[in-house]
Amino acid sequence: MLKLLSYPLTVIYYIAFLLTIVIFHPIQAFCYRVFGYQALKKSVDTLQFFLMRCMNILGTRFTFNNPYDLDTNQPLIIVANHQSMYDISPIMWYMRKHHPKFISKIELGKGIPSVSYNLRHGGSVLIDRSNPRQSLPAIMKFGEYIEQTKRAAVIFPEGTRSKTGKPKPFQTKGLEILFKKVPSALVVPITINNSWKTVRYGKIPMGLGTHLTFTVHKPLKVSTFVDKKDLINSIETTITKHIKY
Repeated sequence: MLKLLSYPLTVIYYIAFLLTIVIFHPIQAFCYRVFGYQALKKSVDTLQFFLMRCMNILGTRFTFNNPYDLDTNQPLIIVANHQSMYDISPIMWYMRKHHPKFISKIELGKGIPSVSYNLRHGGSVLIDRSNPRQSLPAIMKFGEYIEQTKRAAVIFPEGTRSKTGKPKPFQTKGLEILFKKVPSALVVPITINNSWKTVRYGKIPMGLGTHLTFTVHKPLKVSTFVDKKDLINSIETTITKHIKY
């Protein structure tokens, strides 16, 4: 019965979602071209708020637990497990004062209203996962940008989304590059739970009544770890042991 009910609500959700990203696309373009980055940033933050409200149509709730006071004048490397595309807006909204930027696959840089525009102009980096000659230098340059601007790099080291919530082994190359290029960073591990349930049946119908939780763990300074493999192991262990699946 619940799955049957999800069909009409999914249609309503997708209509609301599409309207939101279509409406915000020219708003972003206007803000960026006329007023610059800061105006673009505010429009993108507002977009994330409304995208989360679209998810409320499906009965989705969000809880973001962050007991730590993170310095906005220090670069962050936010590391999280990855369960669905719905991991992204809550991180962008709740961590907005840190200007989160993403390492995203190059395919997302075109064709998606609002999303593609922000990825191209908002400070994120687009990489071709099948081409190390493009992706590795791009991540290096991205790390230098994060170090210089004191903003936040968001990385999902699993590489692909977990369809069942079960964590996948971390791919370490991207993390290693960021640690090298952002030596003053504070690493912020985040465990995401239940996001996969929003797409448990696929894109249609969407899952109903999902409670997405984001748990921020104790931040770690990159500079305090001589062996960066120890840092990666610590982050992965912390994140995965709090995943419920």
